[in-house]
Amino acid sequence: MTEGNYSTVTEFVLAGLTEQPELHLPLFLLFLGIYVLTVVGNLGMITLISLSSHLHTPMYYLLSSLSFIDLCNSTIVTPKMLVNFVVEKNVISFPQCMTQLYFFLVFGISECHMLATMAYDRYVAICSPLLYNVTMSPQVCCWLFAEVYSMGLVGATAHTVCLLRLLFCKADVINHYFCDLLPLLELSCSSTFINEVVALCLSAFNILLPALTILSSYIFIIASILRIRSTEGRFKAFSTCSSHILAVAVFFGSLSFMYLQPSSVSSMNRGKVSSVFYTTVVPMLNPLIYSLKNRDVKIALKKFFEKRKFV
Repeated sequence: MTEGNYSTVTEFVLAGLTEQPELHLPLFLLFLGIYVLTVVGNLGMITLISLSSHLHTPMYYLLSSLSFIDLCNSTIVTPKMLVNFVVEKNVISFPQCMTQLYFFLVFGISECHMLATMAYDRYVAICSPLLYNVTMSPQVCCWLFAEVYSMGLVGATAHTVCLLRLLFCKADVINHYFCDLLPLLELSCSSTFINEVVALCLSAFNILLPALTILSSYIFIIASILRIRSTEGRFKAFSTCSSHILAVAVFFGSLSFMYLQPSSVSSMNRGKVSSVFYTTVVPMLNPLIYSLKNRDVKIALKKFFEKRKFV
């Protein structure tokens, strides 16, 4: 194909979640409600942890960071998705699209590694409680935070740089509700082989490595819990981990369905449904899961409201 057959794409059109007009209003109200709950829940969790002195532990610092990541990830994706339901043609410029993709990848990859870090924290707390303060010292926590966000920045930069080298033809309709990697690759005129290899390798690294870390951590955790003689002790240990297991299952399940399969067998329509879970549903559920199933958070929340009554 000659150079003259290419056209410079300056903007894309987001196809949205559905093309059925009768569903636009119900879906707009649904996802608007989800986004409001996400913002309130995650900001509330961050505020509660910062104001409650007895929550100033590595476990809750990690939880606060997870809330920050969820809040950012949802804010990057959801507002633009809501626009799809109220306008006929949802246009996004090329620079805005690349920016949205970059920050979505930064926080998406960071969440994978943050969940793995939280699993390691639970492993240390349950399997080596006497060494917990030493193993999860402030210095170690700082290194873990740096590793989490560095993975996000490196992965997002690699994907975005590889994408910017591609040529795009006249086709400018992205079959998605935000600028995601795989739908963008479908629009390219040039060969995407390198991009697909990079995407599969980095996805395997950023999904499988954290997943294996989480799995191995919980194997040791379960083995340690089973050695606890008292039923009350076992229940307390399991309840500490159950919320994290639930969050991990939903997030990694939907993420793997989207990214850990060849493009030849992937369905973008099924991918949209899968994407809804890790871009909108999981960020809303995480603060609910960790607050409703966590005794310390419920106590801190009760004290917070009691203080406000007497102000």
